[in-house]
This record gives sequence, C-alpha cells and structure tokens, in this order.
Amino acid sequence: MEQIAEINAINYNDEVIKEVKERVVKDETIKLIINDEIVRNLSAIQDSLEEFAIGYLFNEDIVNSIEDITNIEIKGTTIRVNINDKLKSNETVLCSDSSGGWRTKIKNVKEVESNLQINSKELISRIEELKQNAKIWQATGGTHVAGIVYKNQFIVKEDVSRHVAVDKVIGYGLLHDFDLSNSYVIYSGRIPADMVIKIIRVGIPLLVSNAAPTNSGYNIAKKGKVTLVGFIRGQRFNIYNNLNRVIF
Repeated sequence: MEQIAEINAINYNDEVIKEVKERVVKDETIKLIINDEIVRNLSAIQDSLEEFAIGYLFNEDIVNSIEDITNIEIKGTTIRVNINDKLKSNETVLCSDSSGGWRTKIKNVKEVESNLQINSKELISRIEELKQNAKIWQATGGTHVAGIVYKNQFIVKEDVSRHVAVDKVIGYGLLHDFDLSNSYVIYSGRIPADMVIKIIRVGIPLLVSNAAPTNSGYNIAKKGKVTLVGFIRGQRFNIYNNLNRVIF
C-alpha cells in the first residue's frame, strides 16, 4: 500500500528485546487553498483528496451546493479550490474542528429532517464491516476509519484524522448524488460537538461510533435532532436522541 511505510523499532516483550520493522501510516501535511486567500493545513493521508475537499467545504459551511465549487486542482499535497465569489469571505470562513475552536461560538443549529430508520442488526453488522475494510488500520493501527451508508452502498475511507475521514466519505456521497437525508455515517472515535456539527450541516440524520459521545456532542445532536449511536461493540450499543430512527 502506498499509504504505509516501514520504520525501525525495538520491541520489548516479556523481558525479550529485539529489533523489528514496524508498519506505520504515511501522513502528510495537506494544504487546502480556497480562492487563493484562505489556507488550511491539515495532517492527512494523500488519498481521496477531491472527496476530502468537497466534504470539508460543505462540512465547514463554506459552500451550499456542488455548483458553488467552480474548480478543484490537486497537485501532490496541495489542493486548490475555487468557489463562488459571492460566498463567505476570508473573515467569515471559520473552522469548526478541534484546531479552530469555533464550536463554542455556534448559536444556531438547523434541525435535520429525515424519515430514515435503520434496523439494529444492520448497525451491528456495519461496524464489523467497517473494521474489515480498514486495511491501513489493520496493518498499522494508525488510522481512523469512516463509512457512509446509502441504500445498499457502503463507502469506507481511512485517515489519521477522524475529521478528515468523515469529510472524505461525505464528499464521496455528495459527488455521487447520495440522498444524505437517507444516509448515515459510521466511524471510529469520540463524538464531540465539532463532529456532530459536520453531520448536521449536510443533513445526515444518524451518526454511529464505537466510542462515546461527549456532553457537547450530545447537546448539539439534541438541538439538531440527530440520532447518535455510541459504544457499538459486539451485540450492544447505546442510542442518544431521536430513538425512533433505530428499530429492533
């Protein structure tokens, strides 16, 4: 795999010490340039960068539709994006992920409207399928993995950042005309407010994880009427908010 490298390490196991080769994920600094004035530098895997760029623009509330994006050019680790000049300026484009610290400033949250219902058995099978498709994680243990489910389609992406992994799957869904109001995202990692906000902005009604929600994530999901499913492990999970979207 191009996204995997080998490094030297010393392994200690039950008082036995030996030199080993360890497989690690190859992360890069990805530069996203919007209209030649807004620059974002993110640590990510150099893969599915078009999907990432589109997902990022939607998830950060920078664009409202695919038509707002006039051009995407990818050269190595640099992504240049042109968007409609009438959209948000450099002063108003803010980042809601953990590096931007903007989540505490969010005052208005749109409510997600959806009639989506998912069987509990499907959620349990999807988390196992997510693990099986996490090839880089299996080889290195160094990535987060996210998937988007729409009808019978299940698209999986990996990255060193859980935010970027989710951006990639949402970007894929937007590129391939998924009805996001009838889709859901399943991923590895905590569920804080900044992650739930991404989901709300694109109108996805259900977010599933093997980990826990934070209080901020729970509260913002409640405002946006998003169903959270956490601690999905084996045959168990917890449901938070809008319980009618999971059927038994």
